[in-house]
Amino acid sequence: MKQYKEFTVDEKAAFRAAALAAYNGYQAQGLKIDMSRGKPAPVQLDLSGDLFHAVDENNYRSADGTDCRNYGGLLGVEETRALFAEILGVEKKNVIACGNASLTLMFDYVAQCMFDGCGAEPWSRQKDVKFIAVVPGYDRHFTIAQYFGIKLINVPMTPTGPDMDKVEELVKDPTVKGMFCVPKYSNPDGYTYSPETIERLAAMTPAAKDFRVIYDNAYIVHDLYEESDYLPEIFSVAKKYGHEDHFVEFASTSKITLAGAGVACIAASDNNIEMIKKRLTVQVISYDKLNQLRHAKVFKSAADVHARMQQHAAILRPKFEAVLEIMEKELGGLGIAHWTKPRGGYFISLYVDGGSAKRVYELCAQAGLTLTNVGATYPYGVDPDDSNIRIAPSFPTVEELKTCAEILCAAVKVACSENA
Repeated sequence: MKQYKEFTVDEKAAFRAAALAAYNGYQAQGLKIDMSRGKPAPVQLDLSGDLFHAVDENNYRSADGTDCRNYGGLLGVEETRALFAEILGVEKKNVIACGNASLTLMFDYVAQCMFDGCGAEPWSRQKDVKFIAVVPGYDRHFTIAQYFGIKLINVPMTPTGPDMDKVEELVKDPTVKGMFCVPKYSNPDGYTYSPETIERLAAMTPAAKDFRVIYDNAYIVHDLYEESDYLPEIFSVAKKYGHEDHFVEFASTSKITLAGAGVACIAASDNNIEMIKKRLTVQVISYDKLNQLRHAKVFKSAADVHARMQQHAAILRPKFEAVLEIMEKELGGLGIAHWTKPRGGYFISLYVDGGSAKRVYELCAQAGLTLTNVGATYPYGVDPDDSNIRIAPSFPTVEELKTCAEILCAAVKVACSENA
């Protein structure tokens, strides 16, 4: 196919006219579709109806006899901890089962490092605390750092993970205290860190003795296809270098069971678990053990979780494929945009040329399609190239998504023609 930049003046005029006609047609329909967040669709939530009946007034004790209605059990229900340990590939003693939101756990951990330290002077007493921000990335990671006044330094994402040459150079600075990672099916690109990237992350020796990687393994079991991307288990790799303390891992069942009523966990080294326990004894009495027990009764093993995730994949895969098929049909070969083709997770990244992502967002909004705010995938809401658009295909129906993708492609074409 001939690329747009090779079009003659007349061809560009015809291209713009066709794009505007298609766009105006959608705009005239008065549509209202929201594709801004990675929310599970109701049909996905329906898969976990068994949770509502897993515990009742006669069935509220864990395997070790703990009455899950009462106080106590700071580290969580034993079998729930064991389930997370199996999923993550770590020992149960290194897992704490908590409440429903891993984001809360990450916020709390960063707060602990800020005000109590993590083996050194609290970050709040140190000067110019910085974090590496892998971009594009998860907006809520960035807002946690920004809330605490941590300066974010952009490092580009690649198909194999963060640009490790840049990461390794930055950690030579003792004021660089950490980084956020989504190592499998990253948000928003859908990339999985390669074994080489994991090895380099584990091997590096930062100048800051209290350096921490907030390892958000949100999509560890969220495959769209039968063959899962391979991700080495981080603590076993880090152990070879004596760097287990550099990593604190987080995960949850939010997109496995019920998004607002799942169970989240922390996995960490022996040293970090002890420091986190010390803080938790002040912060909480116990988390919701009944909800943890529900999950443990429904999912006896990681195999049960994977079986549930195959059901999710059967719902999600056609949605991703519908969007990707239309983008390829409408934009493929034109040289005005490119996009990722993830094999798992919840997002697709679209990159538009010419610094026109905000214009595409505006056009989509005027046609009734709500997208994630342009810039949200970068710290401070600033995409330096005005290029990235995060596509979240999970919530709308397949038919709605086809319309979404067609509107989006028409908007990209219109924006491109305006830059001619």
